[in-house]
Amino acid sequence: MASNLKVIFLFLWLLQCGGGIVDVQQKPPIQVALLKEGISIPCEVIFPYMPKYTKFSIFYYWINSLGEKTSIYSRSENVAIPSGKENKTATLSYNHRIMPLENTSTGTYYCEVKWNGIQKMGKGVFVLARGTGYAETSYGWEILITLTTLLAVLSITTTALLLWKRKVLCPRRNQLNILRQKVETQPPSASPPPPPPVYDCLDLQQVDVYSILENNTNNPSPRKSPPGKTPKKPATLEESSDTLYENI
Repeated sequence: MASNLKVIFLFLWLLQCGGGIVDVQQKPPIQVALLKEGISIPCEVIFPYMPKYTKFSIFYYWINSLGEKTSIYSRSENVAIPSGKENKTATLSYNHRIMPLENTSTGTYYCEVKWNGIQKMGKGVFVLARGTGYAETSYGWEILITLTTLLAVLSITTTALLLWKRKVLCPRRNQLNILRQKVETQPPSASPPPPPPVYDCLDLQQVDVYSILENNTNNPSPRKSPPGKTPKKPATLEESSDTLYENI
């Protein structure tokens, strides 16, 4: 039982000594850099404030698209332990700036940290080197100018159509109004006088006879026929006229 406990404690001690509490991080994993501006290679070192881990060396190198490794820079650090922070974890940034870049600078950049018997390497940062940045286009101004031109053309066309319509339709309306005014202002035509009666050319005695005949014709008086005799039919207007003309 005691031997088993010794093995467990030994294993934990080996893990601690083997660097289980140290690490190297590189963020963000992808960057785009301009040739004139350069790039800063991120490198964060995580270690405890212990004399064994406060001394380390940092190495920066680059692996191109062909897999070739090129050393860029190296430095040694000896961090002082602040009072009251012994055995506490520290995270310090050791970024390295490269300027200027070249057209062939595209690749993955790594940061590696070495302690006494411990070695940690970051996951790397892929850098895309470009000669020029994003060129802002003038699409906004072009769209604004195009819309303004279209609105102006539409306004001019609408105005021309309204003027043409007014020029074509207004004369017709004016002619109709003039004709209507003429008809309204024209005095009503005098009705022709009634034709003179037929008997205007007759003498006085002839007029009296004709009037009596006309009254008898319009209002015939009913007469009782004597018994045994059929009533005579009243004389028609034509027979009376014939009689009148014979008398005349």
